[in-house]
Amino acid sequence: MPKKRAPPSKRRGSAQAAQTDKEVNGKAVNGKAATNGKASNGVNGLIDELDSLDMASDARACTGVLSSHPSSRDLKIDNYSLTFHGVELFQDTRVELTCGKRYGLIGPNGCGKSSFLSSLGNREVPIPDHLDIFHLKREIAASDKTALQCVMEVDELRVKLEREAEELAHLDGQDAEDTLMEIYERLDEMDSDNAEVKAARILHGLGFTHDMMHTKTRDFSGGWRMRISLARALFVKPHMLLLDEPTNHLDLEACVWLEEELKNYTRILVLISHSQDFLNGVCTNIIHMHLGKLNYYSGNYDSYVKTRKELEENQMKKYNWEQDQIQHMKDYVARFGHGNAKLASQAQSKEKTLRKMVEAGLTEKVVTDKTIEFYFPEVDKIPPPVIMVQDVSFQYAEDKPHIYKNVEFGLDLDSRVALVGPNGAGKSTLLKLIVGELHPTDGLIRKNSHLRIGRYHQHLQDLLDLDMSALEWMNKNFPEIKEEEKMRRIIGRYGLTGKQQICPIRNLSDGQRCRCIFAWLSYQSPHMLLLDEPTNHLDIETIDALADAINDFEGGLVLVSHDFRLINQVAKEIWVCEKKTVTKWTGDILSYKETLKKHILKEEKKAKKESGKGASKAKNGANKNGKK
Repeated sequence: MPKKRAPPSKRRGSAQAAQTDKEVNGKAVNGKAATNGKASNGVNGLIDELDSLDMASDARACTGVLSSHPSSRDLKIDNYSLTFHGVELFQDTRVELTCGKRYGLIGPNGCGKSSFLSSLGNREVPIPDHLDIFHLKREIAASDKTALQCVMEVDELRVKLEREAEELAHLDGQDAEDTLMEIYERLDEMDSDNAEVKAARILHGLGFTHDMMHTKTRDFSGGWRMRISLARALFVKPHMLLLDEPTNHLDLEACVWLEEELKNYTRILVLISHSQDFLNGVCTNIIHMHLGKLNYYSGNYDSYVKTRKELEENQMKKYNWEQDQIQHMKDYVARFGHGNAKLASQAQSKEKTLRKMVEAGLTEKVVTDKTIEFYFPEVDKIPPPVIMVQDVSFQYAEDKPHIYKNVEFGLDLDSRVALVGPNGAGKSTLLKLIVGELHPTDGLIRKNSHLRIGRYHQHLQDLLDLDMSALEWMNKNFPEIKEEEKMRRIIGRYGLTGKQQICPIRNLSDGQRCRCIFAWLSYQSPHMLLLDEPTNHLDIETIDALADAINDFEGGLVLVSHDFRLINQVAKEIWVCEKKTVTKWTGDILSYKETLKKHILKEEKKAKKESGKGASKAKNGANKNGKK
């Protein structure tokens, strides 16, 4: 049996022991429903506060029945149903999450992936108290605390774990003993002398320098504060970690580091990701959301694609065979049902067989996910050079360091370039310089006078009027289009159809709003596409449709993306933004990823070695003091 620990009331003051089990910044440890369907003691006063943070919770209704053992480390919920704004997303499906497995949650935009995670994170279904949850959905609040302090703040969770350890110590059974062992393991990690080293390692992996770790969170942008929330989750290692597009705010190097970190996660991980490459590297299982059900597959994304294809082929074979048999029997009954006695008897026998087949349940026809096709209109040709960057240097202010120095390159309509490099190297800055949003400190950027540039970036969603429908918003931007059907066709090309075109934009998912922006962007008929992280919030099928549209596009492309697969599909050249300049990578994007992975593993090995030396010195010092 694991060693006994002092009760939390003896180790800390009773006021601290009574602190809430919840953490507002990203984590719902004990949310709306405990095993009895009510909020657990000590958190009743914060339920409304958390609900106000999750604005969609008022529009969401969720039911389910816990079927796993109350002290189990696995979670099973039967008859799970979920509605959002009155629309039924799931009906009587099964939630089954096993400890030690890492699940990739996939499905088309708008099918309810984020709503599903929120219903678990907010405990809108019965989840045992000992299964603590961290749902990463927003950045950490701005404050005077440093990034390192925010990551190491785990006192509330420690109190909760100690209380649960006391309760489990009085229970019998293997489930209770396994859970107790896990809790003691996590408490040992939190009490470790190396806690600060561990927190710093995680922040470093996510792109924080030593100075940034000691910077106040209020001095960071929203994207960097989201990284702090992610670092917090990885430091805490909750029993159930729910990640919604965790790579959205990361550069390629941080994505590779996170992939290496998560593929060793030993508890329950459920993540939504649009990156097939990331899903392949991390996941042991895939959950496919399809027709209101959760369908489970073993293996990573590639295994899921292969297995699903085989299952659907077999299903269609069986469906076609059954339909052929049914039609044959119907034809026989119609022809001979009223003939001589022998034929009539055979017809009646076939009728009985037909009824039994129907009663036993016929195989359903395969319904595939709806596919869409992106489209960028043809552009008129303009002669090169289209864009010339000549001896350009740039800094945001005289007292700030240079982002670029003496950079030179050219872009034409046949350019297909992916910009890669660490955060802060200036990839987005370079796009702003090209489009004219920023101006060089020195040097010139010359553009063809007829050039039309279409620049996509995440903040374009701020242009949307959430109270308007997609149809109304597009009509407002392009009043010259008088025919409603024509505008509907334009929007429909990007996967927004039927009611999605006329409902308020605020009711659309993030991915559906992105599609609306792409419709707006493409109708401007740009010669050159500057795409800054275009895959954020898009589902895998939509990204493939975007890649096909880019490959069919007759203009130029400059792409910034953390999606290795998209870059591999569309880019002809890889340019590395680093050390105040832009250099061409000699290999493809996959060779660049391998180089990043080797660098990360080398850094990790070096850090562990230095950490071991530090621990050894501390131990020797303690021994000497003990002898004195």
